[in-house]
Amino acid sequence: MALSQVSRSVRLLLGQIQRCRPALLSNQTARCLSQAASQPEPSADENEAVNPTFVNRNPRNLEQMALAVKDRGWKTTWPHREFYHRLMFSRSQHHVTAQVFSSCSPIPVLSCSTKEWAVKKELASTNCVAACQAVGEVLAQRCQQAGITRMVYRAIPWTYRSDSVQSFRAAMKAGGIILSEPRRKYVGS
Repeated sequence: MALSQVSRSVRLLLGQIQRCRPALLSNQTARCLSQAASQPEPSADENEAVNPTFVNRNPRNLEQMALAVKDRGWKTTWPHREFYHRLMFSRSQHHVTAQVFSSCSPIPVLSCSTKEWAVKKELASTNCVAACQAVGEVLAQRCQQAGITRMVYRAIPWTYRSDSVQSFRAAMKAGGIILSEPRRKYVGS
């Protein structure tokens, strides 16, 4: 019974197609045909017009040219907020963590820690100087892959001279990361 209903609907469909077919051959318009709309010729003035809603496709372009605005913040705040990217390095009793923050977001853009299994399995201890160096090397590689080559790193003054911080800084520099940003250029209007 179901087969007879399917064959009936196929016959009806074929009948509708055959009815539209003579209209196609005689170039007459029918319900099943559509015509393409004619487009006006572009004028020379339209080619010179600038779109008023221009969107920058590379938002980091101004940052790389040192023209983007840096939020200055208050002079009494520490660490200072005048940066495009900031590197934060922290050591706890058990782990070493390094994070890269953008100036417009409190969420880290990139991070590396000895809590990650890939880093932890290569180390004998997760809080020694070798761990700090390994975290620096891995984070430098991730920064290079993300296209972030310059960032601000201001260590806490009383921990700056420690061997772990110095080995972390050396690993970042050896990975091709510059730990300072260019001064902002002010363009007159």
